[in-house]
Amino acid sequence: DDFRIDIDRLTDRHHRVDRYRQGRKKLIMALLSIHHYLTTYLVFGAMLFSLGVYGLVTRKTLIGMLIAAELMLAGVSINFMAFNRFLAPDPAVGQIFTLFIMAIAAAEAAIGLSIVVAVYRHYKTVDAEELINLKG
Repeated sequence: DDFRIDIDRLTDRHHRVDRYRQGRKKLIMALLSIHHYLTTYLVFGAMLFSLGVYGLVTRKTLIGMLIAAELMLAGVSINFMAFNRFLAPDPAVGQIFTLFIMAIAAAEAAIGLSIVVAVYRHYKTVDAEELINLKG
């Protein structure tokens, strides 16, 4: 009788392991097919954009603000490419917008870093809160 209980316990354990493996396999397949949905890209782009806004508001240094602005531009680019892939009748439209955003991001980084270097040379700090004496 004790032997029968052990066999039942073992078979129940095997069934639980099989159910776990099947559930895990379904989850993995669902995660692998997630790139087929527009919502995935929109959520990812919105997360990048909101992280950039948060960084822009909370960072005190100018370099941190530049990095946050780059995150915002990356989120916008992802959204343009997602709409291009899923909704645009002409596939070049989203790609052209993304190329313009990349050019703007490169120019923003170059000009922003040159301004940061000039401000550091004059004020010996890149803390945005200490730069209240800037004159235009």
